[in-house]
Amino acid sequence: MKFPILIINFKAYYEASGRRAVHIAKAAERVAKELGVNIAVAPNHLELALVAQSVEIPVYAQGADVESPGAHTAHVAVDNIKEAGASGLILNHSEAPLRLNEIAKLTARAKAAGLDVVICAPDPRTSLAAAALSPHAVAVEPPELIGTGRAVSKYKPEAVVETVQLVGRHFPDVAVITGAGIESGEDVEAALKLGTRGVLLASAAVKAKDPYLKILELAKPLAAGPP
Repeated sequence: MKFPILIINFKAYYEASGRRAVHIAKAAERVAKELGVNIAVAPNHLELALVAQSVEIPVYAQGADVESPGAHTAHVAVDNIKEAGASGLILNHSEAPLRLNEIAKLTARAKAAGLDVVICAPDPRTSLAAAALSPHAVAVEPPELIGTGRAVSKYKPEAVVETVQLVGRHFPDVAVITGAGIESGEDVEAALKLGTRGVLLASAAVKAKDPYLKILELAKPLAAGPP
């Protein structure tokens, strides 16, 4: 996993369903190549294989709930995600929470499979617990700001700073990224200045009238180098 990084979560938005998912992913790929920055996309499970086959940038799964393939009707296994062509996995998003023991098992399985692992957490202390599981990154996202347009880097910067300090002190090999309410390039720049190594966002890019132009705006601060 390379940093700084912009991860775009497609969630289950209509705007990113079917072939529209490929359109957004290709826009992200274009920006990544033009700016020379790291961008990953996280399509819905239904579009995961299609997107992975269509772009060269990292494609992450939005989650998993069982470790290995088998008799798990309506569940998603880590190995299935790998076979679909994903290169990473997001775990414990506030919209898909998991128990700590589940996160630990899925993280270990994903890393063994060669997948990047990002664990989401709502606050600094939970982020520290997540970092103890040795993911590649933890994403601190106060759930009350997700989808509000109120960027964490502006409305709750103290949570970001504390997470960066805690994780950096105890688990320096784990990167800290942030998300929740990120809407603009200015928000991304502010997050990087707080010491994070990337941003996880969704609607700002996925619901944009012109995804390419919006992703370009969001990614430019990554190209500026360390703040």
